[in-house]
Amino acid sequence: MTRAGTSALTLSEEIRQRFDDFSRSQKDVGQYIVDHLDEAAFQTAEELARRASTSSSTVVRFAQALGFEGFPELQAAARDEYRRIRETAPANGGSDVLAPPLFPIDQTDFEASLAADHTNLEDTARKIDRDEVAAAVELISRAERIVLCGTDQMAFFASYLRHLLMLLDLRCEVVASPSQEGLARLGRIDENTLVIGFSAGRPHPLVVRAMKLARHRKADTIAIADATLSEVAKLAAQRLYYSSNGPAYVRSHTALLSLIQALAYGVYALDESAYADRIKAFRLK
Repeated sequence: MTRAGTSALTLSEEIRQRFDDFSRSQKDVGQYIVDHLDEAAFQTAEELARRASTSSSTVVRFAQALGFEGFPELQAAARDEYRRIRETAPANGGSDVLAPPLFPIDQTDFEASLAADHTNLEDTARKIDRDEVAAAVELISRAERIVLCGTDQMAFFASYLRHLLMLLDLRCEVVASPSQEGLARLGRIDENTLVIGFSAGRPHPLVVRAMKLARHRKADTIAIADATLSEVAKLAAQRLYYSSNGPAYVRSHTALLSLIQALAYGVYALDESAYADRIKAFRLK
């Protein structure tokens, strides 16, 4: 099987172009490859499947859906794209000087986890869009009501952002489950509401529902997701990406935590003196 008529497209471009045609599990593979091209270029199908929370057979079927004979051919395309990106990096302001590794080659599992967190933070800092951040900060600062929607592990981070923003005397609510109370909060979404959806991996249906409802009711929306092709990100007006790759049995949330704190600080920095007074007043309540 060959890829007819697609020679002008890079692997990432073709995945983005055909993304809506893939099955649900194939979308998991596709969005992971787009955001982690270096891993697709050099890891085995089994390792890539583990990182994308799917099976190696799904990875192979995804390659075939793109017109490749199998995963080796897809990997060759990933390597070719990755090589071109590296070759053009210095011309775009990159550097040929590589930082020394954090740990020795024979690093322990503990060190590997720390190294992954470090890489995630760097990857997030490189890929975050300054204009998207500025727009998100502006939306938060002028919102009359903010609804933060995140389930499972994301509920913690939604609650933490709520805490940071409430210190600035901003009106925030969290929807963490399809409870009667949570659905009632979603039901009050209107054009004066800002909805912030949190997603890690495949988004929870509740978060997708919240973003669709917000779009329907002309509310402002921000997605905080670890996949640029996430359904939550596609539904949002502003998208903030963070990297969550890690060797552990759960996703790395180091970059997400940093992003949340930086986002709240960005709002605070718009008017430090006014927000400082609000924080003092809030703590005296």
